Amino acid sequence: MQEYKEAYMIKIYIREEDRIEGKPLYKKILEIVKEKNLSGVTIFKAIMGYGPSKKIRGISFLDLGSNLPILIEIIESKEKVEEFLKEINSLIQHGLVIAFPVKIVKYIP
Repeated sequence: MQEYKEAYMIKIYIREEDRIEGKPLYKKILEIVKEKNLSGVTIFKAIMGYGPSKKIRGISFLDLGSNLPILIEIIESKEKVEEFLKEINSLIQHGLVIAFPVKIVKYIP
């Protein structure tokens, strides 16, 4: 039977327009991930979605300022995840942050 490595996944859902210190919040989170030497991060820009406001946001050629949803994913050890979440907690004013255990099936750097 194959050995799996235990880790935690963080998913952070924010808005494209969210800012901190004059820059996009997703860029600030990326900088913190790198500064804390976490193994990596992937940032996705959604093509469409809605949240608590129920206002559908999506890509439109007529509306360039569509404020699309952003998803940030990080997979790391439980200890590093807990430390990272404490650091970014105050930065996120709107959105959703979840963390859950995962099993790394295959990883080839």
